[in-house]
Amino acid sequence: MRYSFILKTVFLICLSIFATSCKEDPQRHLELGEWYAKKGLVDDAILEFKEVTRLYPASSNDLKRDEFRSLSKAHYNLSLMYTKKGWWDYALKEAEICFQLQPTKKHFELLDLIKKRVELESSDS
Repeated sequence: MRYSFILKTVFLICLSIFATSCKEDPQRHLELGEWYAKKGLVDDAILEFKEVTRLYPASSNDLKRDEFRSLSKAHYNLSLMYTKKGWWDYALKEAEICFQLQPTKKHFELLDLIKKRVELESSDS
């Protein structure tokens, strides 16, 4: 019992240190969002991925290659998280942004899948 409490306390301390250390670092927010997503903490993951998109400049012309990839990955992950919430319009918007940033086959397939799901949703109504 006591050992379990100590482990939980250490985990919470590490998590809070990690969370505060990524204050203005988009890459850290991306990593934390991915961690939350793996743990099934969809709402927390969404907040972290949204923070990544907020921290990068509005114009993608000002981004370095790795920043460009991180921003695209954040939009991709946001799209996935929104599908888990059933928020198809938001998921579609994020998938479109992701595909515009990096028009890859993987991003196209996600966009296409979400478009089909949105069409299904609207035809059921």
